[in-house]
Amino acid sequence: MKLLNYKKGFESYLKLEKSLSPNSIEAYLRDFSKFIQFLELKSFNPSATEVETHHVQDFMAWLYDIEIGARSQARILSGIKAFFNYLLMEDVVEMNPTLLVEGPRLGMKIPEVLSISDIDAIIGAIDLSSREGERNRAILETLYGCGLRVSELINLKISNLLFEEGFVRVTGKGDKERIVPIGSSAIRFIRYYFEHRRNHQLVKKEAEDIVFLNNRGVGLTRVMIFTITKRLCEKAGISKIVSPHTFRHSFATHLIDGGADLRAIQEMLGHKSITTTEIYTHLDRQYLRESINQFHPRVK
Repeated sequence: MKLLNYKKGFESYLKLEKSLSPNSIEAYLRDFSKFIQFLELKSFNPSATEVETHHVQDFMAWLYDIEIGARSQARILSGIKAFFNYLLMEDVVEMNPTLLVEGPRLGMKIPEVLSISDIDAIIGAIDLSSREGERNRAILETLYGCGLRVSELINLKISNLLFEEGFVRVTGKGDKERIVPIGSSAIRFIRYYFEHRRNHQLVKKEAEDIVFLNNRGVGLTRVMIFTITKRLCEKAGISKIVSPHTFRHSFATHLIDGGADLRAIQEMLGHKSITTTEIYTHLDRQYLRESINQFHPRVK
């Protein structure tokens, strides 16, 4: 019998045997579904007895690869362990394949994951009346709203802002381009930045197509983005170790915690598969945009 066929029984086990709350049951079932998704991406539809330790290890490695936070990884693993404990209790399997799978070391908080309230506090610390206020808000909304790398942010081009379609075109590692959905909040604040600041400053010729500029009319550096985020975190009283990459990391974690499809997150981040064969197919762009609209906190 295939794994998915045990979902109803697992739900009953969580409700009757474990006496979990409806919210906890929903979280466990969501984590179980993520594991099924991963196996499907590898074109592997196993029976309960065919799942081995290395399948779970590959799944956990993949969660790490698409930048899911350590605490979310640990919670997902806990859900998978609970499922196989249920199968053990029902004498469906003779061994729990998760037994030897180690969870992430929660003490190593590199990189950190910002909570939604942390994000709100950092953005709220921006002085919108200052010369750089509108720009800095647009920068943070874009980092967190699209999950961009710093290099992708500072090289973002006006000609690649496809706002009517709800996407931006970015150039990632190895000069590979990808289309990333952008939420309504990020679009709104980029437009505010253009309307109130960028359209009124002198721009050097070489930076005419660059979205985010410094006061001299040229593109920002990586160091400047780090400085902006550091100062805002200090102002907001955030004690976590935060870098621009933390916003990308939080983007992925919040999407998956909200229930977004793993394949969608992988494609939005521009990650290759960690396995030897390609494990995902090209996803419809409308589907990626709907993932942002449905699951991203800033859109909600």
